[in-house]
Formats: sequence, C-alpha cells, structure tokens
Amino acid sequence: MQIQILVIEDDEILNSGLCYNLQKRGITPFSAYCVEEAKSLLKKEHFDLILLDVNLPDGNGFDFTEETVSRCNVPFLFLTAHNLEDEIIQGLRAGAEDYIVKPFSIRVLMEKIQAVLRRCSGTKKTEPYVCGSLTIDLENRLVKNKGSLVSLTPTEFEILEVFCRNRDQILTKEVLLEKIWDRKENYVNEHALSLNVSRLRNKISDGEHEYIKTIYGLGYKWAGEMQ
Repeated sequence: MQIQILVIEDDEILNSGLCYNLQKRGITPFSAYCVEEAKSLLKKEHFDLILLDVNLPDGNGFDFTEETVSRCNVPFLFLTAHNLEDEIIQGLRAGAEDYIVKPFSIRVLMEKIQAVLRRCSGTKKTEPYVCGSLTIDLENRLVKNKGSLVSLTPTEFEILEVFCRNRDQILTKEVLLEKIWDRKENYVNEHALSLNVSRLRNKISDGEHEYIKTIYGLGYKWAGEMQ
C-alpha cells in the first residue's frame, strides 16, 4: 500500500521542498497550509504520518493535535522554529514522535521519518472490516464473502478500500476519479469508473445486503453497516 504523509506547513517553499523530498523516496505527500485545509484532507484521506508546524495562520499545532490528530491514530512529528525547552516537552507530551527545530537537515529529517514509519508499521495493525457477509482485510488485501475468497482486480480493491475508509461520506465521481486514477496521472472518464463500481458491486453482492448505494446526481455511498 502506498505510504501517504500529510505536510502541514504554511511556508510554501518549505512545504514544497518537503513534498519533493518525500516523492523522491516513493512517498505520496499531501500539502496543507493551515488547520482547516489539514482537517479537510484528514476527512478524505488515510495518512501514515503527519509533519506539523506549531504556528499556523488559523491555529496552534498543539491544539490541533489534541482536538483532531489524537482521534485519527496517526503518528506525527512537530517541525517548528521554537526551541524553548518547555515547548519541546509540551510537544513530546502531546504524543509527537519527535520535535524537530528549524532550521534542520532535510537528509536527517527523511531518515527520522523512515525510522518512525518502520517503528509504527511494526505495531500498527488494521483490523479487518466485517460488514454483512463480507470480511475485508485491507492489510493483506483479502476479501471474503461468506468465508469464500472474492477475486478482485487491483482497481476494484482500491475502490473498495476508498469506500471502507470513507464509509460515512458520499463519494462523488470526481473524488473517486481523483483518488483512484488522476493522482497517478492515469486519467479515465466516468464510464470507466461506473463500470468498475458495477463489477465490484456484483462481486461482493450476496443477495441480502446492498453494500454500494448509488446517490443519483452525486455519486456513491457505502450502505453496509460495519461491525
């Protein structure tokens, strides 16, 4: 599964530089320049790590971690120009994996990121989703219907994963196209999306539950109740 990191930093040059260096290491970065942008992205995407500035135009990094990040169960690193001992202690007590003071070495930061990802991937397990007669194991990329393995294409599995991670939201066709194809610069039309969703729906159907509901004029929504 592709590693995704959210970079919350209002300095556009630094944000761009961090994203560039993450991409060079095969990591998919997402940029946010303020708290509200970060909150919006956290509702849409799953992240393996967050890089977070303490001072943001519309908020405070400490408050943001307490109010939002702590609920997402995502490891985070503080990046800040503040080097006061009390603030470093506050950051670590807030749950940060590290508190990195600017200016810092990009190479050292990248190594620290890799260390955090290795450490967290060893302890973080994603429990399978159970919904109706379906068991969806995202970690091992396995789907079972009434105990029998369901054969999905990579694209169908990606679509299913997006539904599982955003099961309380209506997913517009534009959002699904961006998440599955556009970000890889593999642009397709809505017909390809509809075809793949239809195939997925047929493969996971059991005759008793409607797992993917079409919201006419908008897109799709996961209709099953996760246990």
